[in-house]
Amino acid sequence: MNDDRAVQFVGAGPGAADLLTVRATRLLAAADLVLYPGTYLDPGVLANCSPSAELVDTEDLDLDAIVGHLVDGHRAGRRVVRLVSGDPSVYSAVSEQTRRLDAAAVPWEVTPGVPAYAAAAARVGRELTVPLVAQSVVLTRTQRRSTAMPETESLAAFAATRATLVLHLAITRTRELMAELAPHYGAECPVVVVYRASQPRELVLRGTVADIADTVEAAELRQAAVILVGRALAGRPDPDAGESYLYDPSRDRGLKRQGLL
Repeated sequence: MNDDRAVQFVGAGPGAADLLTVRATRLLAAADLVLYPGTYLDPGVLANCSPSAELVDTEDLDLDAIVGHLVDGHRAGRRVVRLVSGDPSVYSAVSEQTRRLDAAAVPWEVTPGVPAYAAAAARVGRELTVPLVAQSVVLTRTQRRSTAMPETESLAAFAATRATLVLHLAITRTRELMAELAPHYGAECPVVVVYRASQPRELVLRGTVADIADTVEAAELRQAAVILVGRALAGRPDPDAGESYLYDPSRDRGLKRQGLL
């Protein structure tokens, strides 16, 4: 049960209005004030808002200005929703905003959303964790004119695992990143780029570590894209792929009923 007095951080999903959760649509319909990320949002999402709600695009607002709207709205007794793209658990700046809300004694809650990487994987019909091929997914980003990365989180360190790799906020550096990944994944490793997953302007690009940069540059992509790298993305079944033990017909399901598995 949501607290009507709390500021609601709501995952808007990858953009498509029909990928909002039921809870998200209910919170939007009840909100008096909605702050939303205009750069990444399909306008159809906002159709869930009440006609009387105040809508504020945060594209050109800094953190303090955004939090100022949240605090002022709460103190005025308004029901406040802060929409964030994708899921609030990844690259949403929720931690910075809620830290400031705590200091202002403003309660808050979080509603999850469909993350962009999940929408991208669904679009191309690929499971990112294939038995004996990849059982881990690394979600990361790169740094140029952005927040510094921790020293322990280098791309080379992640690439050494050869897990399925999801690169956010990296599309303008595709060529140099593929050069860094090639020694670990190999030139022929599959790569998928999905721009604006689930939105009307969606674009899917397929290639390999060796050639995806050419395709991305030809499409002139600059933002709102995720890059997926790994053998799990292969268009044909990987010859090394296995099958899940969970559904193995030889598995003793009696042990599961006894709580031993």
